[in-house]
Amino acid sequence: MAEHVIELINICKSFNKFIVLDDINLAVKKNEFLTLLGPSGCGKTTMLRIVAGFEAPISGNIMFNDKSILNLPPYKRNINTVFQKYALFTNMNVFENVAFALVIKKISRSIIKEKVSYILKLVNLSGFEDRSIESLSGGQQQRVAIARALVNRPSVLLLDEPLGALDLKLRKSMQIELKNMQRTLGITFIYVTHDQEEALTMSDTIVVMNNARIQQIGSAEYIYNEPKNRFVADFIGESNIILGVMKEDFIVEFCGEVFNCVDKGFAKDEEVDVVIRPEDIDILKENGGKLPGRVKNVMFKGVHYEILVDTNGFLWKIHSTDSANKGDRVSLSIDHDLIHVMRRA
Repeated sequence: MAEHVIELINICKSFNKFIVLDDINLAVKKNEFLTLLGPSGCGKTTMLRIVAGFEAPISGNIMFNDKSILNLPPYKRNINTVFQKYALFTNMNVFENVAFALVIKKISRSIIKEKVSYILKLVNLSGFEDRSIESLSGGQQQRVAIARALVNRPSVLLLDEPLGALDLKLRKSMQIELKNMQRTLGITFIYVTHDQEEALTMSDTIVVMNNARIQQIGSAEYIYNEPKNRFVADFIGESNIILGVMKEDFIVEFCGEVFNCVDKGFAKDEEVDVVIRPEDIDILKENGGKLPGRVKNVMFKGVHYEILVDTNGFLWKIHSTDSANKGDRVSLSIDHDLIHVMRRA
């Protein structure tokens, strides 16, 4: 049995000579929650549409359980899609919307009722069977769209920014619910978003995309802590990115000071990008740390303070539960294992 349910092999796609996907290779494991993450126009939705069969690549192949589905129409692929615009039937009630695909397949009424009841319970809509679509809130309509896509138990569910129209509080709640649904049903989810926090919260695997190419693939923790390049470091969370020089293995120089680090394999005196997350910097008294500076601004963010510190022309962004005062002379300390060195693009 194939380890991967979906494989994209050398996929290329362009619109009017504009390259949208440039030699994409990606394998999606069974029962995995995989997120395509990137800015608008990077190609993530086009990739989803190619998997669904709504778009055809100009070259490459798509494998489903080790068999090519390149020439199969969408309705013959065991793949369903939930769109940001839910495309529900307003002339049907909730039960009829969810049951629609089962009715088309001419499944018996008793089995349809059983399947619809189960899936509505899963999405917390039991008792809503007779409600009209127009009487539902945006979050409830979204649940109906998900239920309709799941009732057939597809092998793969594609979700194209399905939470984009929801308010912040409901969106965060639905992130947890979607992850729980995926675990309960054991279905592979391929999820598209430009929201970094959403991707970090929900995903088993994140595929970071930019300019028609995959930039990095890995777990949320790995991509956050070990970004492959400047784009990934800057796009996933917040980062301080400083020009540095790798003096030798495990020794890097930046901001006029030499630091120990955990990185190796660079040429002697190679110019590098140094990434340090705002939460990984300690603010100490003026002579307590390695980098002296002055506090330029302090903002309260709820769970932490965002403090900007100027050290000889470089403006550091620091997240700390301890506050500081604008104009204070301070110094910065960074543990060696929290310094991440990358090759310059």
